[in-house]
Amino acid sequence: MKPLDLTARIVVVSTFLSMVLGLTAFEAVARADTDPSAMKPFVIGPKIRAGGRFDNVRMCVASPAGAKGGPAADISLSAEFALKRTVALEVDIPLFRPIMFGAAFQMLQLEPSVTLKFRHIGAGRVDLIGGPTLGLSLHYGPDYNSESSGAGRTDSFFAMGPMLGGYIGMDFKRPAEKYNFQLGLTPYVEPLFGINDPRNHRGVVVGGLLDFQFRFGRVQ
Repeated sequence: MKPLDLTARIVVVSTFLSMVLGLTAFEAVARADTDPSAMKPFVIGPKIRAGGRFDNVRMCVASPAGAKGGPAADISLSAEFALKRTVALEVDIPLFRPIMFGAAFQMLQLEPSVTLKFRHIGAGRVDLIGGPTLGLSLHYGPDYNSESSGAGRTDSFFAMGPMLGGYIGMDFKRPAEKYNFQLGLTPYVEPLFGINDPRNHRGVVVGGLLDFQFRFGRVQ
């Protein structure tokens, strides 16, 4: 299988999973409107993410060749499933970066994650949220010494590794509405290892993202 074929398949799978999550969410909300006994605590919505990272493995398309890291941004789809009133599990599926990188730079950077969120219920309209994050980082493309195109672009390789991090944020409640807003920070670290890589790339990614999350569904 050609590397680009594998990249395309991963992008298709991630997009399909996002569509499934979206359809499930709208179906759940619709049932809750007509059948109160069917109501399940479920929130879904887009997340706009921006930050920066140190990265001594992968090429950063926003930095010059040889730079170890640079700015980071993404738009993802998140779905949150309440386990009880003050505990929820959030699934985050990146969309913008894997699709844009694949189309514009013949690269793959895909980092799906799950976060266990603990809620401290405040006296006012803001709750504090925090908890651990676990994910998987998948990479196909050149290393940080490469140019993004032309003769200076080096060979591409596969790499992967775990994503370990956490989340702390503020949830701005709107009890009378079906949507609200959450602002948070996600620091993380990712050890990366080359897969079937002749140059045996190894390294680490350390970064942080500021998350702007729009939440639709049955909110607190």
